[in-house]
Amino acid sequence: MFKILKKSFDTGLVTIGYPDAAPEIPESFRGAPRFDFAHWRDARPAAAACPTAAISVRDAGDTREVRVDYGLCIFCGECSEADRGGSVEITGEFDLAMRDRRELAITAEYDLHADGTQRQLTSLRQADRPIDWDTRFLERSVERAIHLTLGRSLAIREVDAGSCNGCEVEITALNNPIYDIERLGIHFVASPRHADMLLVTGPVTRNMELALLKTYRAVPEPKVVVAVGACGISGGIFGRNYATAGSVDQVVPVDVYIPGCPPRPHALLQGILLAVGRMARK
Repeated sequence: MFKILKKSFDTGLVTIGYPDAAPEIPESFRGAPRFDFAHWRDARPAAAACPTAAISVRDAGDTREVRVDYGLCIFCGECSEADRGGSVEITGEFDLAMRDRRELAITAEYDLHADGTQRQLTSLRQADRPIDWDTRFLERSVERAIHLTLGRSLAIREVDAGSCNGCEVEITALNNPIYDIERLGIHFVASPRHADMLLVTGPVTRNMELALLKTYRAVPEPKVVVAVGACGISGGIFGRNYATAGSVDQVVPVDVYIPGCPPRPHALLQGILLAVGRMARK
C-alpha cells in the first residue's frame, strides 16, 4: 500500500486540463487538412488523390466548384502530398465537431484559366452561407456557456454499429488517468435506459441497423446522439453498400458530428461537451 502511495506521489498529476486549459497536441499528430482557398491554383490533383471523395471538383464552362467535406475526410494527408502548389497543409487541428452536418462542408467557386487552372476565388460558402476566406474557419473552441450545462452527471452509452475499432480505442482512452472524463461528471453506462447520450461509431451495418434503432428508442428523453468519426458521419471509406446503411443519421437523428479517422480523445471531449449544450436547449 505504501509503495502504491509513494508511486502516486512521485508520479504527480497526469490528467490533462482540457477543456479549461489549452490542449497539448504532439507535433507528430496528423489532424485536419487546411486549404488556402484564395491561392489554390489547381484542386484536381488533390481531388484525384482523395480516397473518400472528400474533395470534389465540378467544372462548368470557365468556372469551377470545389467542395471539401470534412465529414468524409479521414485525415490521410494524400491531398497535401498531391497538391503541388502548397495550398493544402496538414495541421494538428482536431476540434471540428459541428451540430449541423452541412457545416462540415466548404464550397469554393473559381474562375478558370484556359488551361483549366484556377484563376481567382469568387466565393466561399459553409453550409450555404458566405464566409470570409481570410478567417481560419476550422478553429473551434468550446464556449464557456457549454461548461455551465455540466451541472449534473452525463451518462453515455457507446454503440459500435460496425466500426473497425479505431474509434473505440480513442473512446476507451477517455476513461484513463490522462483524460479522466469522469472529472467532468461524464461516465459510460451499460444500459441505454440509464443513458442521456448515444455515442455511435462506424458505418451502420445492416446487422446493427435494427439494434441501433432499438437502443435509440430505449434511451429516455431528453436524449442526444453523437456520430463519431468519418464512418459515423458519412460512411467513410466503406460508404453505403449492400452491407452498410452508411451514416448514423440514415437510421437515427444525430445532434453532433465529430470528424476524424479516428478522432483523438480531445476531439471526442469537445464534441461531447458541444452535445451537452445541445441537450440543455432540448
